Amino acid sequence: MDHRVRRRAVAARLDELGVDALLVTSLVNTRYLTGFTGSNGQLLVSGDVELFLTDGRYAMSSRRVMSDIERVATRGSYRPVVVDRCRASRIARLGIEADAMTVAARDALAEAVDGSEIVPLRNVVEELRRVKDDEERELIRRAQAATDTAFAAILDRFAVGVSEQWVARELDRLMIEAGADAPSFETIVAFGENAAEPHHEPNHRTLEEGDVIKMDLGALVEGYHADMTRTIAFGQPTAELRKIHDVVRQAQQAAIDAVRPGMSGIEVDAAARSVVAEAGYGDGFVHGLGHGVGLEIHEGPWLGTTQDNVLPEGTVVTIEPGVYLDGIGGVRIEDMIEVTGDGCVVVGVSSRDMIEL
Repeated sequence: MDHRVRRRAVAARLDELGVDALLVTSLVNTRYLTGFTGSNGQLLVSGDVELFLTDGRYAMSSRRVMSDIERVATRGSYRPVVVDRCRASRIARLGIEADAMTVAARDALAEAVDGSEIVPLRNVVEELRRVKDDEERELIRRAQAATDTAFAAILDRFAVGVSEQWVARELDRLMIEAGADAPSFETIVAFGENAAEPHHEPNHRTLEEGDVIKMDLGALVEGYHADMTRTIAFGQPTAELRKIHDVVRQAQQAAIDAVRPGMSGIEVDAAARSVVAEAGYGDGFVHGLGHGVGLEIHEGPWLGTTQDNVLPEGTVVTIEPGVYLDGIGGVRIEDMIEVTGDGCVVVGVSSRDMIEL
């Protein structure tokens, strides 16, 4: 990945943003711009400055990762180094990441850089991250492949008496066995009535004949995430849950068919939500349709009833409609898609049909 090209893209926007430099303090954004994966790293970027700040723990590893950038390993706060560079480079307006810096840290920096104005900015790097390059999309596909493998392997492990927690741990193990570095997030497994909770926390509930099984899982590969949800049945599900699965499946396909580059998150959400509403389950679709996936499991762009951001070509987002009925259960079907020049392609190969074990 050409991190310098990414840094130059940030620098090219500074005039438009009305600042002389940007101080990047989000570790995710620092990784995107430098390749650094440690727990302490900041980046100062301007038209003629590229300065990476860390501490002594990462002096050697940062040199290995980014030999083409100036690096300083501090013994304490990064602020004195930033102050010195602002003075030396005559940085009058310093942009900061408003979503990554606390009020206390901002105030301390503003006091330290006496003579420079602190300008809070939002989504400067995040907007660049929305469009994935070829290497990023390949890592996401590898993460999804490990997810697909784990899902296929878990199907013959269900039996009366296994718990949600056991299945969640088994899925985590299977993803790592399939090549993942780790799970992308805490795996969700919900049996029966627990499937009515969109983000249920697996517990000791054991599997019974006739339960639906909702599994939300994803693998992590070299920092890039996958995200997939499947709802299956152990034995014969009730007629209503079978109907809900059909509705959710149709809603997901309607959204996938509708996707075009430049569409807003509102428009794609509406394509799925209208199917659910027409079937009489509109009140049961209680969350947005999806979100971007990349270095974070949830990132822009967003798909929902109020999300007017657009989907650029090259972005990867989830399409995940769901219907949840308290005391009965619920269904969610989720896949990642890559937005292409004339539509989208689904990432992954796991069946979206109702599987009955």
